[in-house]
Amino acid sequence: MSQFLNGALRRLTPYTPGEQPRNQAYIKLNTNESPYPPSPGVLAALNRAEGENLRLYSDPEAVELREALAARYGVERENVFVANGSDEALSFAFLAYAADGRGVAFPDISYGFYAVFARLYGIPVRQVPLRADFRLAPEDYNHLHRTIVLANPNAPTGLALSRDEVEGIVRANPDAVVVVDEAYVDFGGESAVPLTARYPNLLVVQTFSKSRSMAGARLGYAIGDAALIQDLEAIRFSTNPYNVNRLTLRAGAAALAEQDYYDANCAAIVDTRADTKRRLEALGFTCTDSRANFLFARHPGGSRSAGCWCAASTPPASGTISASPSVPGPRWTPCWNGWRDCYENRPHCAQDQ
Repeated sequence: MSQFLNGALRRLTPYTPGEQPRNQAYIKLNTNESPYPPSPGVLAALNRAEGENLRLYSDPEAVELREALAARYGVERENVFVANGSDEALSFAFLAYAADGRGVAFPDISYGFYAVFARLYGIPVRQVPLRADFRLAPEDYNHLHRTIVLANPNAPTGLALSRDEVEGIVRANPDAVVVVDEAYVDFGGESAVPLTARYPNLLVVQTFSKSRSMAGARLGYAIGDAALIQDLEAIRFSTNPYNVNRLTLRAGAAALAEQDYYDANCAAIVDTRADTKRRLEALGFTCTDSRANFLFARHPGGSRSAGCWCAASTPPASGTISASPSVPGPRWTPCWNGWRDCYENRPHCAQDQ
């Protein structure tokens, strides 16, 4: 780092994104992407004419996409914020609601970017331990008097709170914003979006990266009370008004018009997740009741602290296995056979990855 860097940033440990290999010969599991392509309408929307229009700035109000999202979720356009990936919406929420000394609370085992955002903005952090079974206990978040951020379903555990449990947390913290990160909700979770009409302190963040097969497009959104959305818009217009490019805006609107296609893909991934869990348990593994597009598994020889690993997250510890059920159809059998061979015949191969 240079001698000119802000002293407060010298101790910053940046987020490490998942590796993106250039060789497409791999069956790629490390960032929980969808194995299915975007819908036909999305591919059609990315046409030559739209490409030629890249000479023009994108719509800073994202009107077409916000109206489509509002129609999808039964809210008004003023309740929708569009972001360059859900990470941007989360970053703005940390800045807006916790960087003034109020502080933030989130689980001790959850999405790694939360801690990075907190360090970046100098936010006091309270990490709330998960229970021994990796469950997030709602009662641990009552009356915290600080911003609360929850991934639901949680990553890397895949465990999910019910909508009623989320509502209890929101109701118990009327003096603070509760941010619910629903990146994986379409794989079996219960969205808190309907609660936003009743609670002005609830912000729900979602993404097009996972269930809608658009990780490379960088598109996320937040839904909440109009006043919360105005807060996020104030930050956006103070940093980058054209935060989402023209092609991504068009692709997002096209994806929402073909929701049946994505629902079918999610159903297929859920079925494969169940089959993967059954096969892992037959090998002696214990799995959480994941509601995401990955599994969290532990071998009997592992421990809670060292023997657990989320598929498609970080290199596994001894006694663990990665298991991403997103791999579709014909590609799944050789993928599974490779894992089985690794753990039945080469017990140390996981440590060599």
